[in-house]
Amino acid sequence: MLMNVILIVQLTVTIVVGVYFYRQMRAQSAPERAAQSGGKAQADWRRLNALRRIHLSEPLSEQVRPARMEDIVGQGEGVEALRAVLSGPNPQHVLIYGPPGVGKTCAARLALEAAKRSEGTPFLPTAPFIEMDATCVRFDERAIADPLIGSVHDPIYQGAGQLGANGVPQPKEGAVTRAHGGVLFLDEIGELHPTQMNKLLKVLEDRVVRFESAYYDPNDTATPRWIHDVFHNGMPADFRLIGATTRAPEDLPPALRSRCMEIFFRALEPGELARIAQGAAQRVGLELSDGDAACVGRYAGNGREAVNMVQMAAAIARQNGRRAIGAAEIRWVIDCGRYSPRHEPARATAPGIGAVNALAVSGAGEGLLLPLEAVKTPGCGRVTITGIVEEEELAGGHGKKMRRASMARSAAENALTLLKSLGYPARDFDLHLNFPGGVPVDGPSAGVAMAIAMASALQDVPVACDFAVTGEVSVRGQVLPVGGVRAKARAAAKAGLKRLILPAANASERIDADIRLCPVNSIQEAFSLALEADAASGAGRLRAPAREIPAAIAPHPLAANGSQKAADAP
Repeated sequence: MLMNVILIVQLTVTIVVGVYFYRQMRAQSAPERAAQSGGKAQADWRRLNALRRIHLSEPLSEQVRPARMEDIVGQGEGVEALRAVLSGPNPQHVLIYGPPGVGKTCAARLALEAAKRSEGTPFLPTAPFIEMDATCVRFDERAIADPLIGSVHDPIYQGAGQLGANGVPQPKEGAVTRAHGGVLFLDEIGELHPTQMNKLLKVLEDRVVRFESAYYDPNDTATPRWIHDVFHNGMPADFRLIGATTRAPEDLPPALRSRCMEIFFRALEPGELARIAQGAAQRVGLELSDGDAACVGRYAGNGREAVNMVQMAAAIARQNGRRAIGAAEIRWVIDCGRYSPRHEPARATAPGIGAVNALAVSGAGEGLLLPLEAVKTPGCGRVTITGIVEEEELAGGHGKKMRRASMARSAAENALTLLKSLGYPARDFDLHLNFPGGVPVDGPSAGVAMAIAMASALQDVPVACDFAVTGEVSVRGQVLPVGGVRAKARAAAKAGLKRLILPAANASERIDADIRLCPVNSIQEAFSLALEADAASGAGRLRAPAREIPAAIAPHPLAANGSQKAADAP
């Protein structure tokens, strides 16, 4: 028994002595390890600095970025609205809608700089501009990491450091806090994850980020004072949000839209893209003629594409030893990049039977001229519509959806029913309506145009070629208001048309196009105005229908020979 006790004591002493000497050896080798680690750190630092000294040339798209608000091409109205919303003592949150490559990001940066100089502004000269792409905002559902809102690094996570070893949770700020006192710009905000969107809305409401952690102990004296303050009062996040998106307004959450002012940037026109192309050519020190710049404008889809086309053409010109960008280089870029020309529907240059200039608005809010043609054939009163895209697939960050053109077909049926009720010989013929080019027409706003085209075809009466028309028509002949009239008026004026027939209810809208407005209340007024150009020359006009027209539908009296008098345009 005594021997066993002695053996146990000896073993214990041996273990204690071994542990002691092991610790002593570790302590003696610590400086050597630190020196080795420091040497590696110095080598990594030198390598990082060496990498930072390597610079490529600045991309041309960065060189031509506007330096002033006035330099942004084609967005004068949107730029002014953005500056007004951010300037002054009460700046607001903003949503900017528009296609890619039209200057949304650049306008947001410059708007903050202009706001800093405005009278009574709360923005300090050092107000930050924090930019993030909403499509790339990665977050962890367990709240381990959240670069947008911020997160808490709990002690259980790897790399918690000395504070974590002491059981202290550590708040980590996100972009909303870095933007405190300035602007947070979220590009493609419509693609933000719904969870992140809800968090962002809460921050916009409270102007502070609240953190929670099961490991936080308000009575723990080992927790630094600033961490106690963050858990009690939150992290500051008082900023102004500027969200940019290529989506339509209805695709964004109503809760977000209700907190923001909405501004629309339009697609750039070919002439504006040509100006951007010439500015890019000047930046690289090469000449670009007006004709070649116009060619770029016809093929480029936006300002970024125009600059990229010039950059590639400039490289080809330099390889060939030329000091100017010529048509050969532009054509080579177009063929190499498989660029497609912008479709510009041509208006009629002479009165034609069944030919009407209709109008529409694209998803980007751009007005479109839609030539419409109608032809009659012997039949039994059927109507056929071609050129309308039956189903248009719209892709987005949250899946795809289909848009059907059923409303446009319903508008044609309404117009046909109206003509039959007014006594036109629609039951003796089949009518074929065609929109050349194939366009995704939707909505009832082409109803008046369809009625004019069908009435012209049924009576073989030419329609004037100097006007465009928009408006919904009811089966009783009333012309009802439609949307997008301002953009449609611009498209009509751009096509060189002189008159715009529109619903009287839309006449009070602000329209800044150089075109004569002709408001109408009934389809008979529209018929009269559509053939006003032929009245003076005595050419044939739409004859009065066989049946009597109610006064509410036909405010103009009928001539003795059965023809309707031409109405004086307002």
